[in-house]
Amino acid sequence: MSVPELKERHAAATETVNRLRERLRQKRLQLLDTDVAGYARAQGSTPITFGPTDLVCCRTLQGHTGKVYSLDWTPERNRIVSASQDGRLIVWNALTRQKVHAIKLSCAWVLTCAFSPTGQSVACGGLDSICSIFNLNSPTDNDGNLPVSRMLIGHKGYVSCCQYVPNEDSHLITSSGDHTCILWDVTTGLKTSVFGGEFQCGHTADVLSVSINGSNSRMFVSGSCDATAQLWDTRVASRAVRTFYGHKGDVNTVKFFPDGNRFGTGSDDGTCRLFDIRTGHQLQVYYEQHDDIEVPHVTSIAFSISGRLLFAGYSNGDCYVWDTLLARVVLNLGTLQNSHEAKISCLGLSADGSALCTGSWDTNLKIWAFGGHRRAI
Repeated sequence: MSVPELKERHAAATETVNRLRERLRQKRLQLLDTDVAGYARAQGSTPITFGPTDLVCCRTLQGHTGKVYSLDWTPERNRIVSASQDGRLIVWNALTRQKVHAIKLSCAWVLTCAFSPTGQSVACGGLDSICSIFNLNSPTDNDGNLPVSRMLIGHKGYVSCCQYVPNEDSHLITSSGDHTCILWDVTTGLKTSVFGGEFQCGHTADVLSVSINGSNSRMFVSGSCDATAQLWDTRVASRAVRTFYGHKGDVNTVKFFPDGNRFGTGSDDGTCRLFDIRTGHQLQVYYEQHDDIEVPHVTSIAFSISGRLLFAGYSNGDCYVWDTLLARVVLNLGTLQNSHEAKISCLGLSADGSALCTGSWDTNLKIWAFGGHRRAI
């Protein structure tokens, strides 16, 4: 068979797949007679209300000299690691604002960072296509810098996100601009599994974010520039378990819901969405109308401990607190006193749900705590 004939057959097959995909989408829409908010309103669910002191900025962490791109909390909730364009990782004491470690990186273009489950190590990655591991208990070198304890080399594009497997310091998952995700054995520095890339059932563009299921660490979800999210099983790397459609732009961030049966996404199309991993259905869209000509992108999301709240950071500096049940904005941190002055690039909730940390292109991190009668929700 000649090359032109193969191209013709490939084009015909692609057209058939797209046609079937559209029919499947239309069928799903027919079955979805309501969404979460519609059902909750019909049941008379009580909306959440926030007073002026229910969520306040209690600390500002200053020390970076470049845009903050990523942050992560330790499980014991009192330390935060942040990655910045200034080429440093800083480990903070969230209670005292003190810098516990300031790690100088060989590549200034760092995009992601993560604490290990025990809090003994931090991982980071960026445009050097390498995921670097630092043992925080290692002695510093002659220049006072913390040496790299392990380099995970294997991606062919930038490392966009990294996350340790829950309760395992020895394994982590990275996502990359090479369209793949990789499960690594940190002890040996070797790949355990590669998800996507050469396989037909992976992402077709840069993978920007991953989130591991806290209830079942064998499952993780990825978000990509191909406007989809995909569910993966680490035991079956050859194909995604399910692909989730709905977004009209890059999926910048994904995060599992606390129960592990759902996950949220945030996209360049300005929406957050909630999906069910068991049915593949989209349960809810979270979108606020804007007067601006350009819709602000969703850069990062996190759920509260109960899942009733969704925190979403936006490229215009807003940080919405959504009522996930009724799909209403209950608070915008961007309008409060001491809010950020630039794009919200990352955010994360402490392990006990009592505090939210946001990072911004204004070079600062801010810690927001529940006040009044609230301690977590």
